[in-house]
Amino acid sequence: MGHNILTEAELRSGTVRREGKRIFVAPDTYVTELAKEYISTHALELVQTNTIPASSNGGSFGKGVMSYTPIASTGADRFIDYYSGKGYREKPEHMTHLRGNLLVPKNDARILFRGKLDSLEALIMQTQITAEECGYPAIAEELDEVMRFVQTILACEVKDVPLPDIELFGMDSAALRYASHHLKEVFGIEHSVPHYSMGKVCAALNSLRAFVRETELAAAAAFTQGTQVSRPDIIEALNRLSSCVYILFCKKVSGKYERNE
Repeated sequence: MGHNILTEAELRSGTVRREGKRIFVAPDTYVTELAKEYISTHALELVQTNTIPASSNGGSFGKGVMSYTPIASTGADRFIDYYSGKGYREKPEHMTHLRGNLLVPKNDARILFRGKLDSLEALIMQTQITAEECGYPAIAEELDEVMRFVQTILACEVKDVPLPDIELFGMDSAALRYASHHLKEVFGIEHSVPHYSMGKVCAALNSLRAFVRETELAAAAAFTQGTQVSRPDIIEALNRLSSCVYILFCKKVSGKYERNE
């Protein structure tokens, strides 16, 4: 699943469809934090719709989802504290956007989780470079699918919409779990204890698998309160993602990848 990205640069360049104070984007658009800040600062409305006006003077358009939460007071406040409901004229430095004009402290568990996803994307890229440099472009290409999956998780969390059904390398959630637990049957090897002698690619994949686990723990901290879990879909997705990376590791250990000289 892909998604569009709305950046501050696009807003400043005027390339985004606009009608007065309304900015129109597709429903699957991921809005960067800087773009959100630009929209808030300029008192714009973000409308997510399948029907984009043909021109800035266009008339009808589909029903949109605005990212702004109304403020009860009639003052100049443009931002709202998500927890207290307090209004702010300017965004405090210690706070950031949860969604739209709703603010939370920068150390909020959900913001920390988004930071983990950001770092995870960076580590995937580093692992791809290692795989390419060591002669395993097939691994780098498969990690592209992993990258898109992580980007989908981020987009769905930011927009507060459910994740699509899990599918990686043609396997659904149950198949990924099965493959990672039945290595002898699937890959012909036992569970391997990571060792430096396995080489740089295996070391990079193992580091990536471990960081996916860290990201899963960050998700649990962000979306679990007592016995209640607000985003079980995200936690399951990260659990299966760690299985997915472990599968790549086991494929490498079992010699399933040919090395390009």
